[in-house]
Amino acid sequence: MLRDSDTDRSASLKLFVVLSKAYRTVMDRTVKDMKQYGLSPSEFTILEVLYNKGRIPLQQIGEKILVTSGSVTYNIDKLEGKGLLKRVPCEEDRRVVYAEITPAGVEWFGRIFPAHAELVHSMMDVLDPEEKETAAALLKKLGKRQQG
Repeated sequence: MLRDSDTDRSASLKLFVVLSKAYRTVMDRTVKDMKQYGLSPSEFTILEVLYNKGRIPLQQIGEKILVTSGSVTYNIDKLEGKGLLKRVPCEEDRRVVYAEITPAGVEWFGRIFPAHAELVHSMMDVLDPEEKETAAALLKKLGKRQQG
């Protein structure tokens, strides 16, 4: 016979499995979509941040998209080579360099992003708006607890 603590432990393990499978399925579809545009997930996410937020110091990009500074540099180099972004030195502090999406990057990403956003929306439309808010709040709570 299961005790309450065993039932709770079992529910925790089930939640972990379901969350892992859902994450993998959603990420597989979104990564496939990103790659059709010739971008890695990191490149796509960097462009998305710059497209929506504007110029950002290189040091802050890794924090925003959860990648290492070496990976940021590598991806910035690739995007710069494609003419989609540029590095801009800070005039007030020589130690700071900004990443900025180029006009060509804005134009190109502005054409591809709506379709990507629609794909994400179509994957989430199984939930009504209130369920989406609840799920986001619960996942945020779960994530914050693990941070310390």
